[in-house]
Amino acid sequence: MKISLNLIQYINQHYNCGVDPYTYGVDEILQRIGAQLGAVEDVKYFGKKYDGVVVARVVSCVKHDNSDHLNVCVVDDGGVVNEVERNKDGYVQVVCGAPNVREGLTVAWIPPGAVVPSTVDKDPFTLTVREIRGKVSNGMLASPAELGISDDHDGILEINVEDVGEDLILPGTPFKQLYGLDDVIIDLENKMFTHRPDCFGTLGVAREIAGIFSDSFISPEWYKNVLVNEQTTELSMSVDNQISELVPRFMMQAVADAEVKPSPMWLQSYLTRVGQKSINNIVDYSNYFMMLTAQPTHAFDYDKVVDLCGANPIFAPRLAKSGEKIALLNGKTIELSDQDMVITANDKPIALAGVMGGSETEVDTSTKNIVIECATFDMYAIRRTSMRHGLFTDAVTRYTKGQSPLQNDRVLAKIVDEIVRFANGQVASKAFDNVDCGNVNIAHDGWSNEVVVTAEFINSRLGSDLTKEQIVKMLENVEFGHDYTDEIIKLYPPYFRMDIEIPEDIIEEVGRLYGYNKLPIVLPPRPAKPASQNPVIRYNSDLRESLSRMGANEVLTYSFVHGDLLAKVGIKADKTCYHLRNAISPDLQYYRPSLIPSLLNKVHANIKAQAGSDNNEFALFEIGKAHEKGQLEIDEPNLPKQMRRLAFVYTADKKSKVSKSSPFYQAKLYLDRITNNQAEYLPLDSNDYAISAPFQISRAAVVQVNGQLLGVVGEFRQSVKNKLKLPDYCAGFEIDIDLLRENCTPTKYKPLSTFPSTHQDITLEVSESIAWGDLSKSLSAELAVQAAESNYNWSLEPLDIYQTDGSDKKRISFRVELSDHNKTLRTEEVNSVLDELANEAKEQFDAIRI
Repeated sequence: MKISLNLIQYINQHYNCGVDPYTYGVDEILQRIGAQLGAVEDVKYFGKKYDGVVVARVVSCVKHDNSDHLNVCVVDDGGVVNEVERNKDGYVQVVCGAPNVREGLTVAWIPPGAVVPSTVDKDPFTLTVREIRGKVSNGMLASPAELGISDDHDGILEINVEDVGEDLILPGTPFKQLYGLDDVIIDLENKMFTHRPDCFGTLGVAREIAGIFSDSFISPEWYKNVLVNEQTTELSMSVDNQISELVPRFMMQAVADAEVKPSPMWLQSYLTRVGQKSINNIVDYSNYFMMLTAQPTHAFDYDKVVDLCGANPIFAPRLAKSGEKIALLNGKTIELSDQDMVITANDKPIALAGVMGGSETEVDTSTKNIVIECATFDMYAIRRTSMRHGLFTDAVTRYTKGQSPLQNDRVLAKIVDEIVRFANGQVASKAFDNVDCGNVNIAHDGWSNEVVVTAEFINSRLGSDLTKEQIVKMLENVEFGHDYTDEIIKLYPPYFRMDIEIPEDIIEEVGRLYGYNKLPIVLPPRPAKPASQNPVIRYNSDLRESLSRMGANEVLTYSFVHGDLLAKVGIKADKTCYHLRNAISPDLQYYRPSLIPSLLNKVHANIKAQAGSDNNEFALFEIGKAHEKGQLEIDEPNLPKQMRRLAFVYTADKKSKVSKSSPFYQAKLYLDRITNNQAEYLPLDSNDYAISAPFQISRAAVVQVNGQLLGVVGEFRQSVKNKLKLPDYCAGFEIDIDLLRENCTPTKYKPLSTFPSTHQDITLEVSESIAWGDLSKSLSAELAVQAAESNYNWSLEPLDIYQTDGSDKKRISFRVELSDHNKTLRTEEVNSVLDELANEAKEQFDAIRI
C-alpha cells in the first residue's frame, strides 16, 4: 500500500489534524514506521523524475512555415536553464505540435538534457536539441501523459494560477514543486495491516505516525461528525437491503446535474503517485476518499440504471442466482455463483458487490445524474467471490480487512459534498441508510466500546514503569477516549478501531506507541522447576522412536488431498470429506478423512527411487490428523473433529525373503509391537468407511482395544494396487492414536533370563469356522495365567495354518517360548504348560492336539 507524505502534510495542515510530517525527517519517519507500525517495502522520491523540468511561459506562438500543425514557440523560463541557445531577449525557441498551445500559456518545459518523466521508470529518453523541418527545437512542451501525470496526450499541460498559486506559476519554477509532485511515496507491506483496516487509508497512517512521534492527531471534522447535505431536487429511487447478515450497512445517495469532467491536476497527480489511474472527477473522488479513509465507494450512472432496469429503481444487495451473468468494468463478463453478492436495481445485477462495478452503468463524460453507494460487506464473502472469479481490486483489499460500518455515513456525506461543490451537482435524494451494525455500537460519545485496564496490568506485562497519565496520553494521541480514577483506566477506542476488544489489545497498542526498543531487555522471572511435558507430544515422540527402531521411515504429507486420490482408494469425497472452497492448489481440494491414501501415494515414488538397489523392502508411517465430514469436536461443535491417526504401510518386491508369506502378518507384527500385544482382531465386513475403504475385506481385520474400535489392518484391494502401482506384497494399518495412548499400557522391560529358553510347537485341529484370532487370544490368556503362577517369561508366535481341500477341519500351529529367571526349565514343566493349553483349546473350541 502506497502512502504519500505530501498528502499527510496536506491533511495535517488543511484540516488542522497534526504536525507536518516533514518536520520529523524522512529517514526518521521510515525508521519509526519500520519499528512501530509496519514493514517498509519501498521508498520512492517521486520528484526526482522531474529533475530539470521547469515552468515556462509562452511568449510568442507562430505557425511553422513548413507544417500545417506545428507551431514555433518562444518561451520564457526565467533564465534558469543553462547551456541552451537563447534569443536577444533571453528566451528559448521550442517547436510544438499541440493543438492547444498559444501565446500567454504557462506550460511545463522539458529542456535538452532532461529525461522525459513518463519514461524514467521504463527506458529513459533524454531530450536533445534537434531541428524539426528547418526550425531548431530546444526540448519540448509536455503533455500530462509525457509528464507521467495522466494518460491525456491530446494537448500540452496548461498550468493555471488557480491550481498552483501565484508563487509557483512564475517562469523558472521547478515543475516538481507543482501539484505535490515533489513527494515521498512509502510502500508499506499490506500483510502488516491485516488486523488494521483503518491503516489502509492515509488518515489512519497519518494518525499512527503522529502517535509514534508522541504528537496528537485530530481527525477532520467531517470524519468525526457527519456533514449535512440539504436535498435540493429529487431522483426517484429507494433501497432494500435483502442480505443484512452479509451487508451490515448499505447506504446510497443520489446527486443530479453533476458535471463529469477531468479531475483537477492536483488530484490526477496524487492518484498517479499512489498507483491509481485517473478516470474522471466523479470516479476520482471515489478513489481519492478510498485512499484517504480506507472506505471503498462506487458511483452509478442513474440514467443508465433507469434505461437498463426501469424507472424508480429499487437498489438492493442480494445473493446472485446461479448462472446469472454480469459485464464488469474490466471488460469481462462473468457467470455468477449463488454465493456471490450483487448490487441490483429492480432485481437486475448492476455490480459485483464489494469487488467491481458493472460496465453498463459506469460513469462517463455523458453522465449527468449519479448514485453513490457506500457499504460494509462481509469480508469472508468478499474474499470468496474475489478468489472464485480471480478479481483482485483495491476495494477487495480493503473490504477483506473488516471495515467499520460506522464510517460509512461520514464518507458518503463528504463525497456528496465534494461533488456538489466542485462538480456543480445537486443533492437529489436523502442518504438511504439500511443499517444493521450487529454488535457494533456507539457506547460513549462516538467511541465503539469500553476496555478497562490499570497501569499495573500494562506494566507487569511490558516490563515498563509507565504512569497512567503517560498511558492515557499515548492513546489520546491516536484518538482514544478515556475516563480514569485512582487505579482504573476506562478506555474507549475510536469507532474505526475494530481491532481493540480486550485489555491485551491495549497492552499491544501501548507497547507499540511507546516503542518496544525502549522496554528493558530483561528476561522475565520464571520458576526453576521445568515445565511438565505434554503427554500427547511425548507419546507421539515415543511412537516415532519405536517405529523407527523397527526399521520404518516417517513421511509428512499435506492434510489436503486431490479428489482423484480419494477416488482411487474408494473414498467417496462428496459424502466423506470437507471440500475446500479456496484451495491453495488444485491438487489440494479436500481435507483428508484418512492418512492411508496419502501414504499409499508415496509408495510407488519410493520404489522408483530405490530401483536397482538391494533395499527391496521398506515401511513408511505417518502421524497426522484426519477430518471426516459429520465428525465434530465435542467442545466446539461448529468445528470439524481433528482425529489424530497413525498410518503404516509395509511393502516388498518378489525378491524379498518375506514375500513368500502373507503381508497381512508383517503389518500385524508392527501393530502388535506398538499395542504391546493388547489388540484384538475381528473380521472386516465393510468398506463403507473412509478408514476401511482401501482394504480387502477377506484379508483385513478390525482392530479393537478394550472393546473400542482402534483401526483397521490388512492388505489392500487389487483395484487400489493397480491404480496406485503398488506391489503385490503390500499391507498396512491405520489406527487412532488417542485410543492407543489411553488403552494400551506401554511395554515394560525386564532383564533377559540368564538361563536358556525352551521352544515347543503345538498344533491344534479345529473346525474351519474357528477364527485364528479367537484361538490365539484364548491361548495367550491361558499362557499368561500359567506364566504368572510359575514366574515364566513367555511368547506365542503363529507358525502355520493348514487345511486340505474339501476338509471341514484346519490345523493351526503355534510356537511357544518359555524361560525362567532362576533355572533351566525341565521338559515335564514345559509339557505341563502345553497340556494346559491343549485342554483350554479342547474346552473352548473342541480342538484336538496333533
